[in-house]
Amino acid sequence: MTSLVHRLRTLPLRSRLALLVASAVAVAVAVAAVACWLLTRNQLESELDTSLQNSSAPPDAVRDALNNCGGANGSDNRASFAYIQVVLTDGTRCVTSYSEPVRVQPQDVAVARGTEDNALHNSTTDSDAKVRVFTQRLSVRPGVQAAVTVSRPLAEIDSSLNQLALLLAAVTGVGILGAGAAGLWIARAGLRPVDGLTRAVEHVARTEDLTVRIPVEGEDEVARLSRSFNSMTAALASSRDRQSQLIADAGHELRTPLTSLRTNIELLARSEETGRAIPPDDRKALMASVKAQMTELASLIGDLQELSRPDAADPGPLEIVGLHTTMTNALERARLRGPDLTIEADLNPWYVRAEPAALERALVNVLDNAVKFSPSGGAIEVALSRGGELTVRDHGPGIP
Repeated sequence: MTSLVHRLRTLPLRSRLALLVASAVAVAVAVAAVACWLLTRNQLESELDTSLQNSSAPPDAVRDALNNCGGANGSDNRASFAYIQVVLTDGTRCVTSYSEPVRVQPQDVAVARGTEDNALHNSTTDSDAKVRVFTQRLSVRPGVQAAVTVSRPLAEIDSSLNQLALLLAAVTGVGILGAGAAGLWIARAGLRPVDGLTRAVEHVARTEDLTVRIPVEGEDEVARLSRSFNSMTAALASSRDRQSQLIADAGHELRTPLTSLRTNIELLARSEETGRAIPPDDRKALMASVKAQMTELASLIGDLQELSRPDAADPGPLEIVGLHTTMTNALERARLRGPDLTIEADLNPWYVRAEPAALERALVNVLDNAVKFSPSGGAIEVALSRGGELTVRDHGPGIP
């Protein structure tokens, strides 16, 4: 049993579905065939019983049977539509000259003795042919009781039932084969969308092409699976785009402090190589610039690490944050990125409910754009009004 279950599990899904459909139809057809055969048998037997109960032995046949008591049982064994014989109280049978003898049963004797009014039962002839027997009381003469039996062969019913069984078996076999073919066709048709989904997944795995989309038809489980696949590939494509944008932004943001840091370090190295001392004030300013650029670089790396976290897109807890304080921190970073710019700020206290880190990144991005598009030696004005209106103004070319 375990090996059979294991073999079934190793079959392809469409084969299992076809086998399941064929098995279900086979059971249904087999049950229907057996029920049909049983109903037909009961109907034929009921009709035979009714026919026997409505018939009576002809008086001539009864006299012929009584005349044969003690003589030969039957004369020519010719086939007959009905067998008639008289059964005495001691079980002796008196057979008509044209009937085949039927074996006496206890029910026949009981009717002959008067303990039963009539009896309906099965028996056999002396040649072992099955018959259906109906027994009634018979008054031979005053004070002498007997029973008369009318028997009908069951060969015709058995032959009809055998032919019906062969027909039902053939129909069942054809039905099972047809169900198997239909089940295989249904499985193929039903799994066609799954095959398309499988090909799409294999294509994505082979080419890493996340632009593949599966047509969605209907509202069934396969349609839901297709929608989920399309949503998944769209999310992966968006994630890849964000990663690419993050790398591009990281390269852009890191380029400025790294360039400035390299320039300052090269000046210090050239001074050491040539032996030409840098004036103390210039050297002090140079070292301050190096320190500021290193601080800016560390801050950028921290921001990139924060953005690269898997849960970076999930909003953090909201807090009451001083907008003026957060803007002050963002202004310090902006001054490091634009040392030749004049940045003026007029900030009034204002508090908002926000995520601190996300709020500071947003303000830094706004100031970065102002620094990026401001002309050399230009000015940037930042104002936070008493009503909480924040304004960042630069003097760049603007958006064409």
